[in-house]
Amino acid sequence: MVEPIRIFAGVPLPVETRLALSDRIGSFEIPGTLAPQENWHLTLRFLGTIEQVTLERFLSGLGEVCSESAFTVALGNFGAFPNPKRATVVWLGVRTGGRSMERLNRITEEAAVGAGMAPEERPFHPHVTLARVRPPADVRPLVGEEIRLGWVCDRVVVFRSHLGGGPARYEPLETFALTR
Repeated sequence: MVEPIRIFAGVPLPVETRLALSDRIGSFEIPGTLAPQENWHLTLRFLGTIEQVTLERFLSGLGEVCSESAFTVALGNFGAFPNPKRATVVWLGVRTGGRSMERLNRITEEAAVGAGMAPEERPFHPHVTLARVRPPADVRPLVGEEIRLGWVCDRVVVFRSHLGGGPARYEPLETFALTR
């Protein structure tokens, strides 16, 4: 029997962008545990734990992203979930490229629903998760601070998430190139 696998689709940050971001966030007091920089990405659709057949259907439907053009993404302000007063997640939002990210999200959402998954109920909010905060902390002074950093988004990657034994490890399973 094939074991279910934990899957998400996202836009990874290029190595140069991750290194620059790591340098820039060092000047801010970010509470909690920082996510490893190799894990920094913009999630388009989290599928959760799924069977192999669902993954194959999802991948088949995701091919449509290849007709989308590459575009510039720029990071902007810090934010927090569920709210800045009692943050459990600190993130950086997208300043430029949000509409293109929303198109990629719609395509991944349609592929997920086409593969038999329930529609995502939460609104799409493109962001890079920087830290998980336990217990919750007040990050209001941080929210609104800005880091201007950009790159060309030229691919969507489907990742397998491996949990346990430290921070999550993300294994790329399939890459879909955007049109140049």
